[in-house]
Amino acid sequence: MVRVGIVGVGNVASMFVQGVEFYRRSPGYTGGLIHANIGGYEVRDIRVVYAIDVSRHKVGRDLSEALFAKPNMVPRLVELPETGVVVRMGRVLDGVAEHMVEEFDPSDERQPALEELAEELGSHSVDVLINLLPVGSREATGFYAEVAARAGVAFVNAIPEFVASDPRYPRLFEERGALVLGDDIKGQLGSTAVHRALASLVTMRGGEVVESYQLNVGGNTDFKNMLDQRRLDSKRVSKTMAVATTQPAPERAADRIYAGPSGYVPFLGNTKVSYVYVKASGFAGLPVTIDLKLTVDDKAMAAAVLVDVVRLAKALAERGVCGSPGWASSFYFKHPPEPARSDEEALSTLYGKLDELGISIEPRRLPDWIWKRG
Repeated sequence: MVRVGIVGVGNVASMFVQGVEFYRRSPGYTGGLIHANIGGYEVRDIRVVYAIDVSRHKVGRDLSEALFAKPNMVPRLVELPETGVVVRMGRVLDGVAEHMVEEFDPSDERQPALEELAEELGSHSVDVLINLLPVGSREATGFYAEVAARAGVAFVNAIPEFVASDPRYPRLFEERGALVLGDDIKGQLGSTAVHRALASLVTMRGGEVVESYQLNVGGNTDFKNMLDQRRLDSKRVSKTMAVATTQPAPERAADRIYAGPSGYVPFLGNTKVSYVYVKASGFAGLPVTIDLKLTVDDKAMAAAVLVDVVRLAKALAERGVCGSPGWASSFYFKHPPEPARSDEEALSTLYGKLDELGISIEPRRLPDWIWKRG
């Protein structure tokens, strides 16, 4: 069993928990999964045993209820049974932007100390703690990373506040014999994954990306939270560099690439619409222009990757892997410690490293000759 704790019981958490229950009730069905089995663990082996939030609409309630409390808007995929997991009051810190106070409605319950939460992770036997706080929660992310490290628990940083890719934190986790993966989850077929694929294709076919942008709009609290431009620095860096690192000179390419949230459209709800534009130079310098519109369920994209990452973290921890192994994050995150030029390269490296560690992963999404050539 993979025992998971969640920080931030928002829309991604709702989709993640419901998705796990959906696959638990569908034995043998693996449609929509990137990997059905990692280290002997299937999606049905995931159990959420601990949850933290600060909203008065969620704190003190069973997780099965809190996942649908306002302002969450993920639809009910399945009817969740009572979990017995009561959402615990966390620390607010910078997790609630000024313009989001009404939506998140922080509770006035006592806020716990770091040591207190670390002890609770241990008493609940949490294997992996997932950070799902709002974008811009830099101080809060650092706080919960320290909680996980103190407890010796693997930390998955799903948001664009840099932990796994910041040398200070990997050293802390390594000292504690714990693991950190991140940063900023890359959706299954999200805008960054598609944008990277197009940019990689241009380079692979001998062209050059002249300029490119990715504009994203949506209607959930994630997009409303990002109306505060001061909370977006790391988000834009993460998304832009995720595309730029597909190019021969990433730092120079970053000057010609823009990627980031561009608008809050309330009636879109949990639907995310992305517009991707690529202008390339091809044979004899002649121009090629690509315009693409992508429409997805914003949170399903993240949940599909999270069910892989928490099982990977559990399997790696069982083999004694600690710190921040860049190869374990490159395929799954936008801003990993070691960016790969393409998702194929990242996945090939992942398969090779897992084989070295004796960790199974199925199905293999690349032909054997690609990932075994090293």
